[in-house]
Amino acid sequence: MKLRPYLSLLLLAVAPLHAAVDFKRDILPVLEDHCYDCHGDGAKKGDFAFDKGASVEASLSDTAHWYAVWKNLTAQLMPPSDEPQPKAEQRDRVLRWIETAVFKLDPANPDPGRVTIRRLNCAEYQNTIADLLGIEFDTGEAFPEDDTGYGFDTIGDVLSISPLLMEKYLAAAEEIAGEVAVKAGGRIPTQTVEADKFRLAGDAKKSAKVLPFADAATASYLKRIEHPGRYRVTVEMQVTGSSEATTHTAKAALAVGGKTVETQNLGWDYRKDLKIVGEATLAKGDNALSIEMIPGPPPPADENFLNLNILKVRLQGPLDGSHLEYPREYFKVFTDGPPPKDQKSRDAYARKILRQLAERAFRRPVDDATVTRLVTIAADSSRQPGATFERGISHALTAILASPRFLFRAEIQPEPNNPGKIVPVDEFALASRLSYFLWSSLPDDQLLDLARKNQLRANLDAQIDRLLADDRAQRFITNFVGQWLQTRDVENVNIDPRRALGIRDSTTARKIFNSRLRKSMRDETEMLFAHLLEENRPVTELLTADYTFLSEPLAKFYGIRGVEGNEMRKVPLPADSPRRGGVLTHASTLIVTSNPTRTSPVKRGLFILDNILATPAPPAPPNVPELEDARKQGRDLTMREMMEVHREAPLCAGCHARMDPLGLALENFTIGGGYRADDNGQPIDTAGRLITGETFRTPTELAHVLATSRRDDFYHCLAEKMLTYAIGRGLEYYDTVTVEKIVGALRKDDGRIRTLVRAVIHSAPFQKRRGDG
Repeated sequence: MKLRPYLSLLLLAVAPLHAAVDFKRDILPVLEDHCYDCHGDGAKKGDFAFDKGASVEASLSDTAHWYAVWKNLTAQLMPPSDEPQPKAEQRDRVLRWIETAVFKLDPANPDPGRVTIRRLNCAEYQNTIADLLGIEFDTGEAFPEDDTGYGFDTIGDVLSISPLLMEKYLAAAEEIAGEVAVKAGGRIPTQTVEADKFRLAGDAKKSAKVLPFADAATASYLKRIEHPGRYRVTVEMQVTGSSEATTHTAKAALAVGGKTVETQNLGWDYRKDLKIVGEATLAKGDNALSIEMIPGPPPPADENFLNLNILKVRLQGPLDGSHLEYPREYFKVFTDGPPPKDQKSRDAYARKILRQLAERAFRRPVDDATVTRLVTIAADSSRQPGATFERGISHALTAILASPRFLFRAEIQPEPNNPGKIVPVDEFALASRLSYFLWSSLPDDQLLDLARKNQLRANLDAQIDRLLADDRAQRFITNFVGQWLQTRDVENVNIDPRRALGIRDSTTARKIFNSRLRKSMRDETEMLFAHLLEENRPVTELLTADYTFLSEPLAKFYGIRGVEGNEMRKVPLPADSPRRGGVLTHASTLIVTSNPTRTSPVKRGLFILDNILATPAPPAPPNVPELEDARKQGRDLTMREMMEVHREAPLCAGCHARMDPLGLALENFTIGGGYRADDNGQPIDTAGRLITGETFRTPTELAHVLATSRRDDFYHCLAEKMLTYAIGRGLEYYDTVTVEKIVGALRKDDGRIRTLVRAVIHSAPFQKRRGDG
């Protein structure tokens, strides 16, 4: 079927759907002028044709086909830059026609898409347990690594659960609940007095930190006691002064209230955990604690004198248990403290505790029947021989943590079997979506209280700011940036440190290119993102920042002077050395886009296409020759020369035209992120031209092009990445309107990063859902 009559039939099919645009007048001429030479009338360049459908209806229903058109037009990849280009208003008109007439989307009411029930991933599980119970549980040891989809481990479709994983969740629930029970019991308090609090009699300027064996001395301190009784007093100390054995001796005595309670003979001793332990009765108020040094015979002239170093003194008591203390984690569960004595009050307290735990763990109110079942579990367990109230609560907690309502982020659907029904998610679901997006954890009390009052949406922007100001927002940075820009991989990716540094000695190379340096590289990128988030800076500064975050080792690695100490801090970049502005030239990016022994322009180009421009290249075809084959030219070639030989094959040329200019622009940087001026003795040429036509000479100019001429592409990319991470699914054709709304918000506000976060949270896919059908 020829394209012209075929598109005329399309006119009849879509005219009623989009009467505001006249297809024959506004759309058909653009397609005829700019598309059909390569993609119609029998031509199907790139295996793509407008007239491949068996019928008009089939073509209009092929959303994947038109989604490809939409993406290529949006990124201005089509028509190619060396072909005549449609005017901006023409391109925009075609895009809006595809959205409304083909995709049948309503820009005023975007489709929120489907929702896949999401299991808590490992990071979310660990954070949820920490925030719910105050317990640090290592999911890396307990569970297998999560699968990823679309670059993230928040995707519901890949967060499946197998029988084996369910067994692991049951074991984890028992272990965590058991730890709650262990921590639940009251403990005899322990108080610590540091050595410098003990002052020498006759010279208050000196402390008990160092007491020479040869000098008689008494160091004392008045310790105030609120709860009188019998106490265990422990003096922790070390003997120093000689690395070799000596006969020098002394005696130390511990006294309480002027009465000696314990003495100990001292001599040369290499152990680090020497103790004097004694018991004494302490009265309410001030009690005098003393450590007395009683000298022994001096050592022979050829031996060293010794010293007693007091580290600290610990007091544990009252030993009869008349006063107990409870750890902070105790009150996470037992909010009102220890249980009351009478059974009726204990039952009421158990019900209160378990309702609070279940509502927080399930992230929404629970019905009375559920609470009653949990209370029954707790009561039956607490009646077992030797059991306690706390042990009963822990058994019920096991049931909570093993429940699907805890393990899955399920959402209540008013009409689950009606895919045409679009409704806002309830406020409890919104609270969970918000907290797991920005905290990777469950909602806190304030979010749940607002949801309970149906006031969360009314206060949403204020809550976004509150969550971002909280320390837990670092999890969003670590998890989102860690996967989007792959900083998670920096510390473990296989890189030859000798080649990274250009030295042959592996011991020296590993000493320099160590885990601390790699950690600083990861921190540099994540701290830049965190800074933009805190200061609400434009997202383009991720590409063009004239500052970065460095420690002394990383600054030395970069060749930047004037940075001292291991602490990461913001550092302005020297004006005469613009080599490190933005994430493209961060070592973290350069490492994860390298091979173990050489740089990879392909990986670096693909990284920029996928993570900066949102225009990923298609997968490589089979039987692509290795790049190293290009070395068989009789001499050492530069990377650019090898790439030119490699893409001489027609099979490789198309994709490499997109990737290579981007990757070769970063060839000044080694596999480890260091800087180099030449390749095999030849100057490195970093100049290039984007497939959309823009030219550049240096990495700095490339970053500038991406942040200006291709700024909308970067906005689209970041909007798509963050939206995917937030809603837990890959984007579909019906998300085009939502993405455009987010990009529009960025355009209006100079691309400020909090505008991006708010636009994602206010979007239809985040706020609404439709039935599953």
